Amino acid sequence: MSLKKQYLKGKPLCKVTFSLPKEAVKSAKKVTLVGDFNNWDTHATPMKKQKTGAFSVSLNLETGKEYQFRYLIDGKTWENDWAADKYVATVYGGAENSVVIV
Repeated sequence: MSLKKQYLKGKPLCKVTFSLPKEAVKSAKKVTLVGDFNNWDTHATPMKKQKTGAFSVSLNLETGKEYQFRYLIDGKTWENDWAADKYVATVYGGAENSVVIV
């Protein structure tokens, strides 16, 4: 798992690439990125499967903010990003969200 950040010159945006390796998704057919940036819509941001078996997607996010997110694997299994900038507890007993800071 990784978060790659590329700050855009002259714009208050950061291109963030979210990646989930094959080891984390195993034989998943579909992975979606769900978080503050898409109102936690489980269908809004599908990730693209790479030749390596990993999944990734890039988003332009407004700088100066923190965004909570998680990965949803095959519509049923939630996964955090092991390389997140930090984690925050959720209201859902014992769960945490990943956070990216841009």
